[in-house]
Amino acid sequence: MLKKILFVDDDENLLAGFQRSYRNRYEFDTAMGGEEALSRIKASGPYALLIVDMNMPGMNGIQLLERSMIMAPETVRVMLTGNADQQTAVNAVNRGAVYRFLNKPCPPEVLIPVIESALKQYELQQVEKELLEGTLTGSVKLMGEVLGMVAPEALGRGQRLRDVMRQFAHFIGATPVWELEVAALLSSIGDASLPAGLLAKIGSGADRTVEEEKLVRNLPQVGHDLLIEIPRLKGVAEIVLFQNKAFDGSEYPAIRCAGEQIPIGARILRILSDRMTLESAGVVRRRCLETMQARKGIYDPRLLEQCFLWTERPLIHQRASVASARTVALRDLKPGQTVAEEIRLIDGTVLIGAGHRLSPMILRRMKNHEALGELVQPAAVRVFQHDEIGDLKVRPQAMAEG
Repeated sequence: MLKKILFVDDDENLLAGFQRSYRNRYEFDTAMGGEEALSRIKASGPYALLIVDMNMPGMNGIQLLERSMIMAPETVRVMLTGNADQQTAVNAVNRGAVYRFLNKPCPPEVLIPVIESALKQYELQQVEKELLEGTLTGSVKLMGEVLGMVAPEALGRGQRLRDVMRQFAHFIGATPVWELEVAALLSSIGDASLPAGLLAKIGSGADRTVEEEKLVRNLPQVGHDLLIEIPRLKGVAEIVLFQNKAFDGSEYPAIRCAGEQIPIGARILRILSDRMTLESAGVVRRRCLETMQARKGIYDPRLLEQCFLWTERPLIHQRASVASARTVALRDLKPGQTVAEEIRLIDGTVLIGAGHRLSPMILRRMKNHEALGELVQPAAVRVFQHDEIGDLKVRPQAMAEG
């Protein structure tokens, strides 16, 4: 694991002395002042450790540390100062998230142990980050697989929502994108709790009883309760909970919350989901916008307008615009492909919905049904190749916190 250091001071002689004393011990760069340091971080970072002098002209050490936190939040920060007053120390810790605060001049027998400790702290943060990323990514993948087993239509829709959520989030600059993606993908995770008969009714659009309607209405709460138990998915859980909440505060959940108090991810998800539903029913773009605008108080008007400025193409056909469908034999289906048509069991049950991205687990389930003679045997299946930029990787920006 590369662990580079950036030493920042406005004293050229001090920087030269640091190079002579530590060049055989550490890999590091030096910078004369704050502006050069920021340029170094942008060009050569991120650094494992940033050692900064407090009293520099133009941009002092605390100001530099504040700006560096935005550019490189995982970097460990150490401050040196010849003015060891209490307020400077407090500001350094509170505003600059300083790991250690040292007085100048700082002899090697004092500085070296601090450098070693700071580099170990950085290494620990990276190990924890990798572990958390792997755990979160694995948890999201597992929940998606479970949803795909129980309610393939719900997962297929979630995959399409995730794809358009990513694109729209980049268009409007909404962050963190990973959180919005996961919320869109798992927006229907509550469906996994429903009886098979009710799932079939939802898929076919059949009438539901009053009790069934209550269960369906409570699905975002069920999804929230599942996700909230996973560390760092609190934001995702809140988006899922409020995905059906109207902008004016009406509808469910019955929590007093309206306007921009509703998570932006939930407001986006409501718009994308409803637009996708209308387009799936054959409503053209202009009529779709008019229909949604006529639903007074339901949508964030600013986000609704941006959604239709963002793309004129129907959301349900986004994938087809970037990859040509091709026909393959059933036995040649592979993970990462997206089916352009349903694959059903002989009793009429949809096993894999149109628009569903194939995973190893889904393919295994399909083969199990085939072995039992339960699978309708189409001669071939039309698929789109995997058009994502890699698989979903959960990379929380809050890794360095806590």
